[in-house]
Amino acid sequence: MADKQLDLPRQLRVRTRSRVQLKDRQASRDFGWQEQRGRDEFARLTSELAELQYKLYADGRYGVLVLLQAIDGGGKDSTIRHVFSAFNPQGCNVRAFKAPSAEELRHDYLWRIHQHVPARGELTVFNRSHYEDVLIVRVDELVARATWQARYRQINDFERMLDASNIKVVKIFLHISKAEQRRRLEERIREPRKQWKFEVGDLAKRGQWNTYQQAYGDMLGLCNTAYAPWYVVPADKKWLRDLAVAQILRHTLKSLPLRFPPPQFDPRKVRVK
Repeated sequence: MADKQLDLPRQLRVRTRSRVQLKDRQASRDFGWQEQRGRDEFARLTSELAELQYKLYADGRYGVLVLLQAIDGGGKDSTIRHVFSAFNPQGCNVRAFKAPSAEELRHDYLWRIHQHVPARGELTVFNRSHYEDVLIVRVDELVARATWQARYRQINDFERMLDASNIKVVKIFLHISKAEQRRRLEERIREPRKQWKFEVGDLAKRGQWNTYQQAYGDMLGLCNTAYAPWYVVPADKKWLRDLAVAQILRHTLKSLPLRFPPPQFDPRKVRVK
């Protein structure tokens, strides 16, 4: 059990060339973690992540792009608020992608994405991403089938180019069950503090649950590569979700050969008077 607890990234990473089928029972897995221990470990990890980000920023040779995808109510905003607060805003950016604007629609679908890819030395989080162009456009039949099918290969090529440019791409799918989504939507309707997050259209999307699950499964299988892997994070339990995402980020940052740049002076000869 101890080994499993220490290696959530390995367990949650989608296997290469696998066919992904999302099941509700997988959304509440805890891999043997107990809540209090998980929260304690998460608190410890935040300090480690802060130091790793500092080193990423100082090094300046690599960037990290984190993609968060989930169905409505999946917890993207909450994950960003809890996990990414560990990072210094000076080197961390968050970009949320809504429906494309008229200007964005005049360009190719990756145009608006590429503008917000992190510079080297920075970490950027995408709340939704270019994967909406094989999700909502597919489910709502906004483009021809041949168009969205071709995008799997195009996205893989785009992410391969980013990786070759020292931009590490890590993709996280927050997996919740249909019962948990219902609970969260009902909470948004009931609680005044959360009502602003609810849209009536969310119910229509819930009616497309099975179609979305198929689209997510194809996305996870067809766009899972060695250079830009997908991780499926059980997200019914928010504390486990936060712990898993933190471990994935630590794993990603530690996989980079980060180092502090050598000084441009001889420290032995400089004296501050």
